[in-house]
Amino acid sequence: MARRTTARGLVAAATAGVALLVSAAPVCAAPGGGSAAGSAALPQARIFMVNPIQSTGDQSLTDQRDSASAVPGSAYALAELRNLDTSGRLSGKWAYIRSETGAPASVSAAATYDRSNDQFEQVMAYFWVNEAQDYLQGLGFGSELPGVNDRRQAVRINQYGVDNSFFTGRRGEIRFGKGGVDDAEDAEVIVHEYGHAVHQAQVPGFGRSPEAGAIGEGFSDYLAVEVGENAVQAYGWPRRADLACVADWDSVPYTSAPHCLRRVDGNKVYGDLEGEVHADGEIWSRALFDIRNALGARTADRIIVNAQFGFAPDTSFEDAALTTIETARRMYDDATADAVRAAFAARQIPGAV
Repeated sequence: MARRTTARGLVAAATAGVALLVSAAPVCAAPGGGSAAGSAALPQARIFMVNPIQSTGDQSLTDQRDSASAVPGSAYALAELRNLDTSGRLSGKWAYIRSETGAPASVSAAATYDRSNDQFEQVMAYFWVNEAQDYLQGLGFGSELPGVNDRRQAVRINQYGVDNSFFTGRRGEIRFGKGGVDDAEDAEVIVHEYGHAVHQAQVPGFGRSPEAGAIGEGFSDYLAVEVGENAVQAYGWPRRADLACVADWDSVPYTSAPHCLRRVDGNKVYGDLEGEVHADGEIWSRALFDIRNALGARTADRIIVNAQFGFAPDTSFEDAALTTIETARRMYDDATADAVRAAFAARQIPGAV
């Protein structure tokens, strides 16, 4: 996650399972009722319910050098590891851990790890990448709509030796860094980086202009919020922090409480562009968040993701907004397209005003 401090303040870039009882964690059920009757139970893993601040609401939590005691047991849940292959490692249909800090995590021990173990981040990365793709599949991508990054996503944990994470299109893999709160401890950081993989799969080379880069950052922040909130609703997890705040836990070392990496409900408009993709991405993410609030998550996200197939690698805010509006019209109706246009117009994006 790239971070920068400007005169306008810190701007940082970050660029699901049956939950059972763990300490004070809630009991949850997988979407669709979990494993089929008579089938073998799926392996269980200990994970954070998005992140510790979001699930506990405790803004005073700090990293304390990966100490297990720094985070209460109520921040964890047990969850099914879905779509695994038979290797016994964190490898499956939608994700695999290519290499890692520390010994490779074992599926058979995945329910025993906590944040003091390097293997915990490996488990988090596998679970949340899988959750993100399952969310997209649930929207119809890969069935009634074209597939979106529906492949085995390579992931490296702590290979980048500073507090930064990124998706590399050249190798097609996601890399998570460490330092402060290790990046793969926060589900919203994981899904943000997966958002970049989604864009690259839809439009190879996406992000070749400053505005396209900002769209990539804004979409990835938005997707992180959406996938996390979908899991909260599907599994009955607590959410005791602001929905619109991205990566509360990862941002603890460099923000004041209430901690927040970036927001998807800010008030920036097109005229506030400053030429830095992460800051400018907050314009795009707010428009997407407003579309969601107007249409509901499922309809909004089907439109938002499907529209991206029509983006150019160097698209502008104007062209991307017009493509999204037309996608809404084609998939639904004029009223839906008008709601999408209103969200972009509120951000004063050319072509929508």
